[in-house]
Amino acid sequence: MSVVVPPLRRAAALGLGACLVACAAPRQEEDAAQAGGGLQVVTTFLPITLFTRAVAGECATVTALIPPSIGPHDYQASPGDGTALSRADVLVKNGLGMEGFLDKLVGASENPDLVVIDTSAGVATLESPADDGQSHSHDHGHSHSHSHSHGPVNPHIWLDPLRAVQQVEAIRDGLVQADPSCADGYRRNAEVTIAELRQLNDALAERLKPFAGKTFVAFHDVAPYFAERYGLKAEFLVDVPELNPSPADLRRVAERVQASQLQALLSEPQEGARSFNTLAADLGIRISVFDPLETGSEQQARDPASYFEVMRRNVDNLVGVFGG
Repeated sequence: MSVVVPPLRRAAALGLGACLVACAAPRQEEDAAQAGGGLQVVTTFLPITLFTRAVAGECATVTALIPPSIGPHDYQASPGDGTALSRADVLVKNGLGMEGFLDKLVGASENPDLVVIDTSAGVATLESPADDGQSHSHDHGHSHSHSHSHGPVNPHIWLDPLRAVQQVEAIRDGLVQADPSCADGYRRNAEVTIAELRQLNDALAERLKPFAGKTFVAFHDVAPYFAERYGLKAEFLVDVPELNPSPADLRRVAERVQASQLQALLSEPQEGARSFNTLAADLGIRISVFDPLETGSEQQARDPASYFEVMRRNVDNLVGVFGG
């Protein structure tokens, strides 16, 4: 049976000056499989892979189950995934239904010793828009008119740097439990990453402070945690990226844009979002980018710094949307 390891909260302030632990460049998956040494850790999709590689450093081999070019919404599990899990020591996931294919895969792996780290355990969550076909509003600024959504809880917790701190804590504690021999390394690496996440949050909060209360519109429902953290309101066109927007969706977003005087709509680098482009053209505004980090390049997936770079770029683009 899998073990779910919840995060442990730490009250102590964490500083970068305590250590200078660099995350080793991950090896190619084939090389890692041939090496066979050390803790074998499987992750699900991009942000979870980045956080895990930051904490694991040289202590473990980290392999992503989902290629970075494919988002978790679109991923179809293969028999090879079950084989990977059957050989793994640890599986790290986001949770909250983001990896809908995973439960059956874990069961089929027949690996009773697999430690499953659910990085959402203990994280305060926000509801997804109510799934009853009616229009609803929530404290994080969403309205909704779809009959399909992520589920009862929005899973995009990694886009709030302080919730990401809790995810890193969960990864740290799970890896320490699975591999006590490298506990000091996991703790030092996590300390550095947590300090960097707190610094990132401070920097983003400072940049977005002048725009408190403003609304932005993203392509799909990725941004409630981000919006809540920085005092913003997030609208969206569709709940999940594979949905086609309805005429009511387009009207709702058009009304919101006209009321808020936005300069742009925020699309995603991995989505064509033709309807979004057409809507922007109809409204006479431009398309900018908010990258939810659900996909990326192979190079990004190898470097934990990618998370910080993308989040800063998202805020640069968002400031432009607000006319800053």
